[in-house]
Amino acid sequence: MAKPSVKPSPAERAGQDPEEVPLGMPRWPAIVAILALGVLYVFVSDRYQLGPSWLVLAVSAALLIPLSIARYRGHQRTTHLLSRLTLAALTVAVIASATLLVVRLTDTVPTLLLRDAALIWIANIGTFALWYWTIDGGGPAQRHPGRHASTDFAFPQQQQDDDGLVEGWSPGFIDYLFLAFNTSTAFSPTDTLVLSRQAKLLMMLQSLISLVVIAVLAARAINTLGVGQ
Repeated sequence: MAKPSVKPSPAERAGQDPEEVPLGMPRWPAIVAILALGVLYVFVSDRYQLGPSWLVLAVSAALLIPLSIARYRGHQRTTHLLSRLTLAALTVAVIASATLLVVRLTDTVPTLLLRDAALIWIANIGTFALWYWTIDGGGPAQRHPGRHASTDFAFPQQQQDDDGLVEGWSPGFIDYLFLAFNTSTAFSPTDTLVLSRQAKLLMMLQSLISLVVIAVLAARAINTLGVGQ
């Protein structure tokens, strides 16, 4: 009796060793971060949002459902499109909130203003940490958990080798969160080199939002507290 034919894997059809094919990074940290940002926006005042306080959480959750289905079924192009759409929605929310903080700065209780500014600043960090996690090395589906090389960011571990290839290490979500935190506080990536143009544009946008929230709004809020005494 003839043996049943075994269908070759995509790696074998491409002439690659299956062990060398990127396994992809776990997605749960990004999902948790997206939902956390939605919950965070529930506590931001409606006057600094484009819609009701629950809108960001509802939109994020609604986009995560088809995104998860598309990824489960292996539709990489649809997954890529939905992930970018989700991050674009979060970015619009952060930019709109920062803009409304400036436009509607007057007639606001100082303590509430400081609270909302802090929440928007945190949302800015989380949103761009997700962007960096999404674009680096072609995306989480292309990155290998134990082998990392990228033309977007060069982490300190990569800078130790001339070829920028690191064996036995790959950046996790906390690394991109640390990168985004440094960008919002120091307005620079500190220990990580920014290589690609898309990464530089995202970092410029994040720094600009952080500058508006910290330098302008915090200073005005502190001045308002001093005048009110």
